Amino acid sequence: MKIEVTDKNGSGILYKFAEAIGASIRGRFIDIPEHLGEGYMTGFTWGNELRMMIRNYYLKEDIRVERKNEAAEASDKVIFLLSGIFDFPNDKNQMAFEQANVIICAQSVSSVMEMPQNTFFRSVTIAASKSYLKEKFGDLKHPVIVSILEAKDNFVFETDISTNIIATSGEILRQTVPESLENHFYKLKCEELLCHIFALLLQREETPTSGIHINDIKAIYAVKYQLQSNLDKAPDIASLAREAGMSEPKMRKLFKQTFGKGVFEYYQNVRMQEAARLLKENHLSVSEVGYQLGFTNLSHFSRVFEQHIGQKPKKYSKASF
Repeated sequence: MKIEVTDKNGSGILYKFAEAIGASIRGRFIDIPEHLGEGYMTGFTWGNELRMMIRNYYLKEDIRVERKNEAAEASDKVIFLLSGIFDFPNDKNQMAFEQANVIICAQSVSSVMEMPQNTFFRSVTIAASKSYLKEKFGDLKHPVIVSILEAKDNFVFETDISTNIIATSGEILRQTVPESLENHFYKLKCEELLCHIFALLLQREETPTSGIHINDIKAIYAVKYQLQSNLDKAPDIASLAREAGMSEPKMRKLFKQTFGKGVFEYYQNVRMQEAARLLKENHLSVSEVGYQLGFTNLSHFSRVFEQHIGQKPKKYSKASF
């Protein structure tokens, strides 16, 4: 299903999307129609400065939303997309889940949102004006944060989620305050999530950043996809740079600027996260996981796993049962 949405007043796409798919409205909740899936969306707006949308649903068919923003203040907004941050529901074991991460970017004039079928979307999206962010975080002089607050061009930064983000997200999902306090509660939690995100950015190496063209953003994310799709093979930097249409130094710089890690460091981190998932969810043996991910020396696999996960794979595997 393809849906085209135009946002003319800056109120977001929540209700326009709901109208397009025939969703029913239940107070502040928008329920996904049964023929399309199950779950809900909800959102809050605090003036023109801060908005938050919560997605907690799955779909039975692919949906592609093409969004065009005609709001006057669109260029002043920064988007924080926190994906895969809620606990997985036990009764949805056959579902795919969003990759857990945080993406921070400028609000584009137009954008496309792909929502594949049989995927559980459990995310929070925050839209904040730069004036609001400067008021709250303007005293932080880290190059990445400064570039977010002062950017005149496109930018994108991605980071892993933290245990603090997961904890706060759980409180959002399971809130028990009276209805009269909900608006205040959710604003506090929204600001708490922003604090946790900026805390993660402060941990990055303090190196200068630069604006990035939309085509380079697409190319860098294509490199990321290549790494994630070939975890059993060490990355070939020269080949990746050619496919991205960049020099090796440019690709390395933009990749590290975007993800906070070098190409190989990022690859190794994702590789170990996948190893942990295979041990915990698929209950594969240590040797099966090591060989599946391209290791020929299991002692080396064990050392690398411990460096990233904090436990040897055998001990981690036993603790997962």
